Amino acid sequence: MATAPVSRKLNLTRDQLATFLTDQQQIRQFELLFATVDAIAPDVVVEINIAAGTAQSTANDALAQIIALAQETEVNDAALGAKAQDALDRIALLAQETAVTVALAESKANQALALVDKLNKAVDGLQMTPPPREFKRARYGSFFDTTTQTATVINTATAITFNTTDLSNGVFIGSPTSRIVVDSEGLYNFALSFQIDKTSGGTAEFYIWFRLNGVNIANSAGFIRIQGNNAEIFSAYNLFLDLKANDYVEVMFSVTDLSVEVLAVPATAPVPAIPSIILTVNNNIEGVL
Repeated sequence: MATAPVSRKLNLTRDQLATFLTDQQQIRQFELLFATVDAIAPDVVVEINIAAGTAQSTANDALAQIIALAQETEVNDAALGAKAQDALDRIALLAQETAVTVALAESKANQALALVDKLNKAVDGLQMTPPPREFKRARYGSFFDTTTQTATVINTATAITFNTTDLSNGVFIGSPTSRIVVDSEGLYNFALSFQIDKTSGGTAEFYIWFRLNGVNIANSAGFIRIQGNNAEIFSAYNLFLDLKANDYVEVMFSVTDLSVEVLAVPATAPVPAIPSIILTVNNNIEGVL
């Protein structure tokens, strides 16, 4: 930051001025000129840091010209008037430049203060710590059936039923009991395991697939060819389904021979019972909140 210059007053008396000025009007003009310079020059560089060097140089130059003018006692009136006018013009220009610089500085300062205030308000409006997350238990269900299930007509879609709920939250057996219903929207994984058997000789085909709200789900079927009597086969597969609240899913099967069945086996020590079908459902794939 520039240091304010020491004021240099001319302190010329009227008698001294009268030695080179021709009339009282010129004397009064120079007295006013000296007073203006004394009032303006010392304060300019103190108030405006940005224009300090330029303002100080301009003021000192103007003062130097005035002092030189006062000391040139033999200059003619025309030259005197020109030099006086030039000094006045320099001081006027200095005052204008100072005023513009002050106004610009004040404008920039006000803009900066306004931005800071806006930022402070925005920060005050923020929650500095996030609200606690509300976790909800994932929807899930585990279901099975303890009976052997058979078809009554060949090559006809037959719904597999469930008579036991092992675990359940938001997924449940509906009505009829072939329907597995969900109470919330989500991406669900349906995992299925089952055991089939054939009670007579020959070869037959067993088909199994999923339905959603009574409509076959494309590309969801499986196929097993079973041959001969007592040719038990265990199989499993799973499917991802994007469900809405209250959607229901069914497992369907079809056979080419009525001797093919979905087999349940009672417990025989040391082996526990074998359900004809086990279905587990959960929707924690995406993480439920």
